[in-house]
Amino acid sequence: MPEERWSVRVTKDYTVFSAAHFITYGAGECERLHGHNYRVRAEVHGSLEQNAYVFDFIALKDLLHEIVSELDHRLLLPAESQQIEVSTEGEEVIARFGDRRWIVPKQDCVILPVPNTTAEMLARWIADRLLEMLRSRHGYQPEVLAVEVEENFGQQARYEWRLR
Repeated sequence: MPEERWSVRVTKDYTVFSAAHFITYGAGECERLHGHNYRVRAEVHGSLEQNAYVFDFIALKDLLHEIVSELDHRLLLPAESQQIEVSTEGEEVIARFGDRRWIVPKQDCVILPVPNTTAEMLARWIADRLLEMLRSRHGYQPEVLAVEVEENFGQQARYEWRLR
């Protein structure tokens, strides 16, 4: 007998965000500050529930929209970088890389618990937040949760979490 697998996937015009970032490469290289219009997709796998669906599309879209709204029109900075030092002084955030320094109003930044603000790390952070919200708000535990972050047309990263 064949094994059945079910999943739902969402991406909408409002699961997008515009943000600035810069990433480091290797030892001592840091790209210039720049921005992207990111598009985010989320997919959950699981069994069909009593109404014959995996998870409610509307609820999934709403959760994803809430998460990406936190990132929209912000500078994304890595809290766990080995090369970029990020500190908060009053209402300002200061990021340092070598002799370069960026001073930004605190309200315009999101400091993420990641080593680098790559599309891969953004996908993992969004997936972690989404998983926590699915559990706490909906009592839902997916078998698989995947998040894709597209930073340019045809250029995306995917993170996949699996229940073991």
